[in-house]
Amino acid sequence: MKLKTLLSTIALSGLTLLSASANAFFGSKDEMRLGYLVKQPEEPWFQTEWAFAEKAAKDLGFDLVKMAVPDGEKTLNAIDTLAAQGAKGFVICTPDPKLGPAIMAKAKSYDLKVVTVDDQFLNAKGEPMTDVPLVMMAATAIGERQGQELYNEMQKRGWDVTTTGVMAITADELDTARRRVDGSISALKAAGFPAGQIYRVPTKTNDIPGALDAANSLLVQYPMVKQWLIVGMNDNTVLGGVRATEGQGFTAQNIIGIGINGVDAVNELAKSQATGFYGSLLPSPDVHGYKSIASLYHWVKEGVEPSKFVEVTDVVLITRDNFKVELEKKGL
Repeated sequence: MKLKTLLSTIALSGLTLLSASANAFFGSKDEMRLGYLVKQPEEPWFQTEWAFAEKAAKDLGFDLVKMAVPDGEKTLNAIDTLAAQGAKGFVICTPDPKLGPAIMAKAKSYDLKVVTVDDQFLNAKGEPMTDVPLVMMAATAIGERQGQELYNEMQKRGWDVTTTGVMAITADELDTARRRVDGSISALKAAGFPAGQIYRVPTKTNDIPGALDAANSLLVQYPMVKQWLIVGMNDNTVLGGVRATEGQGFTAQNIIGIGINGVDAVNELAKSQATGFYGSLLPSPDVHGYKSIASLYHWVKEGVEPSKFVEVTDVVLITRDNFKVELEKKGL
């Protein structure tokens, strides 16, 4: 009888140890586990999102799993891993919006809740998947702010509007890019800038080389323009336009370029000598990181489904005068 009791005690002890080991790997049964997946973890923007997601985890009391998903295969594997670890859902900035249907199918197979951040999923027809909760920059509003700031700086410099042109570098096939540039142009028109002096030119790629080529093709068509305002969907497209105008003999005194994103403008703003790149609109990765994961937590914990679309409008104009201070405030 004593032997039987001893064996039972040993068996129960083994089970307790096994349970403890499982909890150590998969997380406590009482502790919620959520994932935060980003496409470019080496970028300061996503590092800041992660840092503020960690703050939310500490404030709300859940376990955060941070994972890099630079391509489709790693994205789907990450979802498998999260499910194996007992996660209840994840926030994701997808490496490719067209992965949306595959990501949602995989997530649903594990009953995982999903919130997207920064980039919206697209369905098989290339249309936005509006049924998946999304936290992202307010593209139109940020574009309008870009246009307003360009007009304000032009006014400060006392430029003659009759010899000023707007170089709008476009990528209309991308919804976010189109809305930003259209917003900027709308704000310039509303401020009184002549619509006939706003020149749109498409870029093949949203980087410096692509924008530089697009801008060069535009500049030769309008030799009468003496000053340029440069609009683009991000820092790099505006930088490409600035490089092109510099190559045509324009100087910092007759170019005003204002980008969007901030983090890609640091090297330019840090130059000892001013260039035509006046500044950039710095969004709020801190807000994106905290708000997206907090909304997921409340969805899992309390059944409060997030809004399908949360636009973040918090931006600050960074220039050579303030960029170091403002980047530090954001943890960048």
